[in-house]
Amino acid sequence: MTYIVNDNCIACKYTDCVEVCPVDCFYEGENMLVIHPDECIDCGVCEPECPADAIRPDTEPETEKWVEFNRKYSELWPVIITKKDQLPGAEEMDGKPGKMELFSEAPGEGG
Repeated sequence: MTYIVNDNCIACKYTDCVEVCPVDCFYEGENMLVIHPDECIDCGVCEPECPADAIRPDTEPETEKWVEFNRKYSELWPVIITKKDQLPGAEEMDGKPGKMELFSEAPGEGG
């Protein structure tokens, strides 16, 4: 099992999760985070930290595509281990449907 970040993170990018991760398996894109599925140790401490409910175990239905999505971008984006401010307007974007249209493949700053 591993954990994944889904599209609920897009345009919010809360980073509370990266502070509690014991293995630094989060990677930062311009407007979301992902988890490297091969680095995640399945501890689950990140899941309750996400205000957007974007972190889910891969055992839930329809998460297979998110495992591959997370794998792809974790190999392209820089690691993030330090909490940062969420994106401007995150509260308004939290829970909005259709956020994949806003997804950016651009890397974040990491750090």
